[in-house]
Amino acid sequence: MLQHRSKISVADNSGALDLMLIGIPGRGRKRVAKLGDVVTAVVKKAAPSGAVKKSQIVKVVIVRLRRSTRRPDGTHIKFSDNAAVLIDGTGNLVGTRILGPVAAEVRKAGFAKVVSQAAEVF
Repeated sequence: MLQHRSKISVADNSGALDLMLIGIPGRGRKRVAKLGDVVTAVVKKAAPSGAVKKSQIVKVVIVRLRRSTRRPDGTHIKFSDNAAVLIDGTGNLVGTRILGPVAAEVRKAGFAKVVSQAAEVF
């Protein structure tokens, strides 16, 4: 679970390298974001030739979490980093490739485009 000001790595080739979570819209009083949630983040580090620049505010979908997540069948899934994929206002991907594995919970959240671009789905 991610909270305000959490550091997030980027799992696509949009040009952003590091993000910081600054908002969790639509969660009411809850203060954490889970797999498949759309959150607002600011770009802390970016490649010079990328489509996204430093200090730009972007929308992202969380695809990996270091925190263990319980699935309905009783298993737990855990990744080695916190990662997200940049999306635009309509839910389309900003990058063209997704690097690394993606959790299956992202498909349940309605982001089939993200899962179809991923090489591995866990």
